[in-house]
Amino acid sequence: MAPCFSSISLCMLVLVQVRSLMVASAGRIDQDFDIAWGNGRGKMLDNGELLTLSLDDTSGSGFQSKNEYLLGKIDMQIKLVPGNSAGTVTAYYLSSQGSTHDEIDYEFLGNLTGEPYTLHTNVYTQGKGEREQQFHLWFDPTADFHTYSILWSPQTIVFSVDGTPVREFKNMESNGIPFPRKQAMRLYSSIWNADQWATRGGLIKTDWNQAPFTASYRNFKVDPWQSGHGALLDSASQGKMKWVQKNYMIYNYCTDSKRFPQGFPPECSAAA
Repeated sequence: MAPCFSSISLCMLVLVQVRSLMVASAGRIDQDFDIAWGNGRGKMLDNGELLTLSLDDTSGSGFQSKNEYLLGKIDMQIKLVPGNSAGTVTAYYLSSQGSTHDEIDYEFLGNLTGEPYTLHTNVYTQGKGEREQQFHLWFDPTADFHTYSILWSPQTIVFSVDGTPVREFKNMESNGIPFPRKQAMRLYSSIWNADQWATRGGLIKTDWNQAPFTASYRNFKVDPWQSGHGALLDSASQGKMKWVQKNYMIYNYCTDSKRFPQGFPPECSAAA
């Protein structure tokens, strides 16, 4: 395994396949994923190295990983829907199954041409979410591929974009706050119409004249987690995350007093 960068120790964390220990892997995306739905709107291209998902006025599409994972780090390069993507949502997330499922969630909310995408993040533990943080990005995510990462260790979950951390959800079980570390998850992605809420609260509707809307994926990588390796962000990485949150965060559930008039969720004060 390549040497780890001291700033965040990301490459030390490796995902463990439920049935057997996996070595770090990257390459043909068709070896790791199956098209799950969409009736031909999901496609494997370029000899299995590129996957595309499309949405039209009849249906969206989606894929899922062949394997389940428990702890570690995943990377995926994604190029989002270009042009007028208002009303569309491209979701990319880890999730287990059942009413008490865990989930680590990216959603990309489309917008009018020239207006910024919204990067929506959430963490579910034992079936409970409502931990949304949203950001604008500091680049055009439709012009090229960018790497969206999830680092998932027993100590923390870190959402990163092109290696820059944007959000951290720490293990606060000592404060009675559940943390997703026991349920194996598959990786899913889908594109679908959500124009009732996705863009400006539903004011902007999907323009089906622009369909099909297509997102592209490549260079999936999964790295095994190794017991004893740390995962918490160091001061340099904390500084990068604070820069993102100061300049690009547009919503934080931990500051939404109208939503939580009886008091914020316990992790908000525990993480302060």
